[in-house]
Amino acid sequence: MAFALPAHADALDELMQRLAQVKSARGKFVERKQLAMLQTPLESSGTLYYVAPGRLEKHMLKPRRESMILDGDTLILENQDSGQRRMLAVQENPVLWGFVESIRSTLSGDLATLKRFYDVRLEGASADWHLRLRPTERRMQQAAREIRVSGSGTWVSAIEIDEAGGDHSVMTISREAP
Repeated sequence: MAFALPAHADALDELMQRLAQVKSARGKFVERKQLAMLQTPLESSGTLYYVAPGRLEKHMLKPRRESMILDGDTLILENQDSGQRRMLAVQENPVLWGFVESIRSTLSGDLATLKRFYDVRLEGASADWHLRLRPTERRMQQAAREIRVSGSGTWVSAIEIDEAGGDHSVMTISREAP
């Protein structure tokens, strides 16, 4: 199945319905962050877990052991090496909430929530689709110019963020063997 460029609402609705059917997913990630102040990108890697409708776990294994666990509207940040742990209420920080929903709403197929934070455009075909998310809220626009989520079928394979200050990150996600 091919989506029109730019996609019509029917193709976007269809993709979101298919994503909503995914109950869980596991993968390995490699994330490269290019910071304006550094010549060499920072690289991290680890594992990702998703359980519908809203539990996300990002466990960084390299260069240090850190976890970010989103459970409902609580984000838990944990550094296993130092033992530090922080809990944040996502909805109390509009920018954090916007970033969280770019991923959580995409994975859960929640188009209504995604549109609450972003202008959503779909490009490509079902075997190679790209969501372009442009923030609609001023505070989020000050943090990010655009977030691109790419995938194939119901698998999200990359998340790319262009920050307003010029920094850029790309996370590639591969399926983890069962």
